Amino acid sequence: MVIDPLVGDLARETEVLRGAGPLARIELMGAEAWTVTTHTEARSLLTDTRLVKDVRRWNLWQSGQINETWPLIGMVDSGRSMFTVDGAEHRRLRAKTAQAITPRRLEAGRPAIERITARLLDGMARRAPGEPVDLKAAFVQPLPMSVVCMLMGVDPELEPRLHELYEAFFSTTTPQDERLAVFRELDELYHDLVIQKTEAPGDDLTSALILADEGGEPLTAEEVRGNLEAMVAAGHETTVGLILCAVRALLTHPDQLKLVLGGELGWGAVIEETLRWESPSTHLLMRFATENIEVGDRIVREGEGVVMSYRAIGRDREQHGEDADSFDIRRGGGAPVRHLAFGHGPHICPGAALSRLEASIALPALFTRFPGMRLAVPADRIRNRPVLTQNELESLPVFLG
Repeated sequence: MVIDPLVGDLARETEVLRGAGPLARIELMGAEAWTVTTHTEARSLLTDTRLVKDVRRWNLWQSGQINETWPLIGMVDSGRSMFTVDGAEHRRLRAKTAQAITPRRLEAGRPAIERITARLLDGMARRAPGEPVDLKAAFVQPLPMSVVCMLMGVDPELEPRLHELYEAFFSTTTPQDERLAVFRELDELYHDLVIQKTEAPGDDLTSALILADEGGEPLTAEEVRGNLEAMVAAGHETTVGLILCAVRALLTHPDQLKLVLGGELGWGAVIEETLRWESPSTHLLMRFATENIEVGDRIVREGEGVVMSYRAIGRDREQHGEDADSFDIRRGGGAPVRHLAFGHGPHICPGAALSRLEASIALPALFTRFPGMRLAVPADRIRNRPVLTQNELESLPVFLG
């Protein structure tokens, strides 16, 4: 199956993948790989040490078929960070990050997140009555970027440029020479940030990564830079997708919105059901087999790539029931929904707590300020951006009330 780089019909693509079985053969912009589509197989393979993140183990990389001209190269060869290594080195880099991103530090950031949220909502409230607003551009997109820049100690004046760079980074329509220029500019930006924070540490995550003293040798400047780049990219895009999809789900399921606004269920139920139903990551690239791996009646050969199709995994009927395609915040009778939207195993997303925190602040604040909010276009006219790896809407036009 050819995965559509323009994401023209994500629902149809998900259904076809699910019908292909727990392991499906796919093509990603000219590169063949396997993708996992079921919850059980995903949990198993995400902890299988025979699958590694080192792109040098990929047979297509070794043969030269895949190199820096491949449009998705930044997703598999993004420099040295905890996202690209395994084993002892991964544990070392992960320990440093865990020391920096503590629950206490995240909770201490709550007031700042609330202030950023209120500022953006105030800006929307000044719009002319009856004027449609693109909720993505006005609220959902700037919020996570402002938050992550605040936490990392990035100059707020850089936020607009970072937004432009990551828009180009993720879009499958960006010309590859432009994308490579984006990589270089991001490298330089974070390199300068690491130098700045090394010379004058502050109360921010960048400084905390530099100063982390647990889990082995201190991080090198390259490792700090690599972790920062990956964390900002993943943390920002994931949160944008989560909040956008949650708002769309609630506005197209008014009975569910009534439940949460009436206090029958909490916003946590909305967040977890959204993560399952519309995972912020659609196709997460990539792990590589270091030996042959049997998966049911199929074999992932040594050197082949394996992708996790999280949207299909979240719709797995064996895990979530025959109504897995339905958005229902009552799922599980109030018990936490058991999904894999943030991954599983050693490489589980380190920014999951931050993404949940932002959503838990943004969603109730948005619907409290604008309880009569409704879609400004028919639901079937809402489209995804051409981002193969992320579940991100092009826009979300709404009337505020």
